[in-house]
Amino acid sequence: MYKSGEDYLEAILILKNQNDAVLSVDIANHMGFSKPSVSRAMSILERDGYIKFGLHNRIELTEKGLEKANEVYSRHKLLTEFLVKITGVPHEQAEENACRMEHDIDADIVEGIKNWMKENP
Repeated sequence: MYKSGEDYLEAILILKNQNDAVLSVDIANHMGFSKPSVSRAMSILERDGYIKFGLHNRIELTEKGLEKANEVYSRHKLLTEFLVKITGVPHEQAEENACRMEHDIDADIVEGIKNWMKENP
């Protein structure tokens, strides 16, 4: 899956946790993208089995989509906390950097960071 697909799944998860119902327009507003761009991305995510459209075009994560979204969001939160802790940068800056890192970091590095964070509360 491409970085953009992961970003969309993460956005859907965040919006779902905030509002319960998620529409394409909500995603467009949240991410600052045009509605046609979001519609195209949603078509791809639906085709690949990550989302489905429910009643009134509400976007629902499938089991596969929820798993991937949780994985990405989990990495995002972990990296944000880690960067704040080790560098002392503002949360916003750490979050922006975590967003870029979360897509390319190796799983064993993530595990190492998790372990370090547990040992250094």
